[in-house]
Amino acid sequence: MVKILLIATGGTIASRHTEKGLSPQIPGEELLEYIPEAKAFCRINVIQPFSLDSTNVHGEQWVMLADLIREHYDEYDGFVICHGTDTMAYTAAALSYLVQHSAKPIVITGAQRPIDIPDTDARTNLLDSVRFASDERAHDVCIVFGGMVIAGTRAKKERTKSYDAFSSINYPPIAVIQDRRIIFYIDDKGQDTAPVSFSDQINSKVFLYRMIPGSDGNILDSLMDRYDALIIESFGVGGIPDYGDGSFREAIRKWTSAGKSVVMATQVPNEGSDMSVYEVGHAVKNEYHIPESYDMTLEAVIAKTMWILGRTRDRGEFKELFYKSVNHDLLFVP
Repeated sequence: MVKILLIATGGTIASRHTEKGLSPQIPGEELLEYIPEAKAFCRINVIQPFSLDSTNVHGEQWVMLADLIREHYDEYDGFVICHGTDTMAYTAAALSYLVQHSAKPIVITGAQRPIDIPDTDARTNLLDSVRFASDERAHDVCIVFGGMVIAGTRAKKERTKSYDAFSSINYPPIAVIQDRRIIFYIDDKGQDTAPVSFSDQINSKVFLYRMIPGSDGNILDSLMDRYDALIIESFGVGGIPDYGDGSFREAIRKWTSAGKSVVMATQVPNEGSDMSVYEVGHAVKNEYHIPESYDMTLEAVIAKTMWILGRTRDRGEFKELFYKSVNHDLLFVP
């Protein structure tokens, strides 16, 4: 019978109501009691490295999860991580870079409501996740939520309360799960023949700057000493405004001259960036040779930047790794 390791990390799925609000208090072993049907098709062991609201999950926990999977990789056929929804897309993206070419599924799931209340999505999501992780066609990092299977680099939380909280951005869902059946849209196991690889370094010194009309580029100067990379969340397909002072272009010049990486992303979730379209983007890209997100999600851009910085600070190597497609994160490769 298939062996699954359930990694419990807290989140809403494991929360109970307290006088201060929801707090993760339900241990992983108790979560399993709500899905007895899983015993028919798999054996599940539980490990709980931490119990956190996902708001508090960051690079330290991402590396911890990757290390746990590495430690137990040969013992299990699949892994299910119970996680809070608020930063789930970031964790899924980060694990996609920390654990690459996995022939075994690494499934991340959670819920919008705790598992111990009658009207909850938690039991369905958890059972769907265990079922998917037990399927011989499943592989790599993905999110299973609301009946959808989403590549770990393509998920975005778009609703704060609804049970269909996550969408697959600029890429179709891997599969859907309906009436205990898994319907694959993308069945590509075996096409990647590289052996599984693990990383254990994340550099979180990445700053995300979201532009608004009238922004002052001089503020970026004050960030240089504290951060190793800058991601600019620009308008539309991507560009740098010029309000007459050239402050943004000068800031990018300073960052790149200091050997720091600058990445251009877009505030628009769907269809991606293309800095070559308008003069405001074309000139900056050609002058400073900065990479852009294209069809990647913002969560993937952030996690990938942190992963690359954990490996190298060289701008040339950074750009090469940034444009290497990992777990379906980038369709357009220049």
